[in-house]
Amino acid sequence: MTRIQKTVFILVALIALVVGLTVSKVLNSQRQLDPTQLLDAGIVVLPQSRTVPSLSLTDQDGEAVKLNELDGQWTLLFFGYTFCPDICPTTLAELRQLNGMLPDAVRDQLRIILVSVDPNRDTPEKLKEYLGYFNAGFQGLTGPLDDIQTLANGVGIPFIPGDTSKENYTVDHSGNLVLIGPDGRQQGFIRSPLRVQKLAEQLPELVKQAE
Repeated sequence: MTRIQKTVFILVALIALVVGLTVSKVLNSQRQLDPTQLLDAGIVVLPQSRTVPSLSLTDQDGEAVKLNELDGQWTLLFFGYTFCPDICPTTLAELRQLNGMLPDAVRDQLRIILVSVDPNRDTPEKLKEYLGYFNAGFQGLTGPLDDIQTLANGVGIPFIPGDTSKENYTVDHSGNLVLIGPDGRQQGFIRSPLRVQKLAEQLPELVKQAE
């Protein structure tokens, strides 16, 4: 091989290397989530994930559910109650709409759970009846008020319990959702009011990023 041929060979190899690195950089940048778009969809990702309080609550079928074992899927926790006059039915209806807009592969990796902030009235049977109205496969959890408050405070969604001595009392609570990753750790929040269309665009990207 002549000197010219060697020079050409080296140049071609260097060009191929540069092109390869450029393509790799572009592909990697495409895989990275855009924080601006996430925030625009109402998704707040924590700088560092948090552990979920180690508690056991009861689901709508009367089965025990360990909160620190919510792994294997993405989980959206919504703290609400069945007697809620406005934000709860609105939020659950929006979550049903969101669920229907997601690709099957993403929907299969997502579970939506209503955690009752009114366990005085929300029995497992009541939760099952209420969630059945939405016909979307949502889960419900109830249990001792102290445990529910510990959970809510632990994930940054505190609420003010209702005065159960009053008839038709209400409970002050947030409309924000807790975002738990497939590793069972809290990854962030989804702010209220829900931006359904933008969430339908960004949640699949979030799920793919974790694969």
